[in-house]
Amino acid sequence: MNLEMEIEDLVLHGFPGMDKDRIARAVQMELERLITEGGVPASLQEGGDIARLEGGSFQVAPDLSAEEVGAQVARAIYGGMRR
Repeated sequence: MNLEMEIEDLVLHGFPGMDKDRIARAVQMELERLITEGGVPASLQEGGDIARLEGGSFQVAPDLSAEEVGAQVARAIYGGMRR
């Protein structure tokens, strides 16, 4: 199965703007890993658009790197797709 995903807007509050590219890259990498290991969620298997996906909220320790934050964001997105 070939899956193409585009996240048009990712809204994160409380993160420095300079980290946005690193966070975005980490989100991409972690989503790829989750889909490879956990499979494509049923909500995406028949194609189509998801207009809005609620990933929920989570607590982030102040000393986490942008890469660790991105991984947490990806897990929230993946969890939202599985609901």
